[in-house]
Amino acid sequence: MKKISITIADSHFLSRKGLAMLLNENTDFELIAEALSTADLINQSKFYNPNLIIIDYTSASFSLDGLQKIVSKYPKTKLLAITDIQTNAIVLKALKIGVTSHLLKDCDQDEIVEAIYKTAQGEKFMCSKIVANILEQNSENILESSCEGLNISDREMEIIKLIAVGLSNKEVADKLFISNHTVTTHRKNIMNKLGVNNTAGLVLFAVRENLVSPNHFLFSAAN
Repeated sequence: MKKISITIADSHFLSRKGLAMLLNENTDFELIAEALSTADLINQSKFYNPNLIIIDYTSASFSLDGLQKIVSKYPKTKLLAITDIQTNAIVLKALKIGVTSHLLKDCDQDEIVEAIYKTAQGEKFMCSKIVANILEQNSENILESSCEGLNISDREMEIIKLIAVGLSNKEVADKLFISNHTVTTHRKNIMNKLGVNNTAGLVLFAVRENLVSPNHFLFSAAN
């Protein structure tokens, strides 16, 4: 197996060194660089092309605004954010900008390692605490959407699950052997029934209905 090349982007010394120790314990991981600021990370793009960047975009020399520049400089590199607890708005904005997966700094070693593997493979991984916060904030709407009288067909439930795990309309169509137009129509009908207007709402419903795991569901940043 080819090693997963990784850059750590964090202005906090202890955070960087802690992650470095974790990475060095796993023979599948290769730490190729550390960046102390957005400018530092952008400059390194001339020399390094890691599979994965582990970043704390909230640390002193990084920011959400800087994320866009980083994504532009590393278009093929996956971003795994590990931060302290943030508001849902900040997390969702980071995902929309281009962060692939998101953990909290109090996540344990096994969860971090799993997130590294999945993110490097192109999957999206969300810390269960982040998911819980999103669900708590949106619980009233989701409860209303999933009431007993809601008429969601088996086919619609199947489509919700596939969308929630990150498949595009075309990928759903190919998997179910139906047309892209049919998927689009189903999607519109489902969103009308649930009273949601974006992919996040479909994902939250899927989690509430146990269609996908809340610990590592694939969260689409595209609305």
